[in-house]
Amino acid sequence: MAKPLSERSRPPRREPPAVPGMPIEAEAPRGVRVSKLMAERGLCSRREADVFIERGWVFVDGERVSELGTRADPSAKISLDKAARAVQQRLMTVILHKPVGYVSGQPEPGFTPALVLIRPENQYQTPDTPLFHASHLKGLAPAGRLDVDSTGILVLTQDGRVARQLIGEDSKVEKEYLVRVEGQLVDDGLALLNHGLSLDGRRLKPAKVEWLNADQLRFVLNEGRKRQIRRMCELVGLRVVGLKRVRVGRVMLADLPLGKWRYLRENEAF
Repeated sequence: MAKPLSERSRPPRREPPAVPGMPIEAEAPRGVRVSKLMAERGLCSRREADVFIERGWVFVDGERVSELGTRADPSAKISLDKAARAVQQRLMTVILHKPVGYVSGQPEPGFTPALVLIRPENQYQTPDTPLFHASHLKGLAPAGRLDVDSTGILVLTQDGRVARQLIGEDSKVEKEYLVRVEGQLVDDGLALLNHGLSLDGRRLKPAKVEWLNADQLRFVLNEGRKRQIRRMCELVGLRVVGLKRVRVGRVMLADLPLGKWRYLRENEAF
């Protein structure tokens, strides 16, 4: 009989001698939850991992697992059943050219969520793109924020792997913005924008910031703090009067019309 996953590769445990009157402590769980390992490796999101495990679509070191909470050695080999891979292939990712006035995430009083724009009449179609289906809205959620006063590319996805790639703590995906400003830049302001500012007591990661013309800057960031660019500009004497995101990773906004959306193409990746 095969050993349980949590018992594999475990060195023999030597129990200390019992001491009269001393309470026996419960042994701490061994290994790491399989769902956590799957998410860390980019196989899927934690929520998707739980679904796949419940359906028996996950193999750990060649053994099928179907019990939530199963733990395994951090070095264990994890693979997916072909049924899980088929589900992932049907997950959709959408590129929206968000207009000003729409919030990217949860609805706010007086504002409309950008998700309402994902409907058939707003699809930007080309001969090689799939047609809209209502099932593509199920679980569709923004992978990153774009504030209500900003426009440009907003990514919405059903795929937890894409969301983790774009907004996970270890994400290195660049976002590029065109930023129109007013005001007088302080001495060394451009250098500070590139590296040297902090928000909410936390130092910002290095950025790439340059002038495009007399009143427009180009920002390239690989983090997404709340209203980050506007707040960075305020710290160096500038006020943002227009902000447009034109790139996420290797995916460009290009000629996608304002208020329109399209599916991520098969040959595209962030």
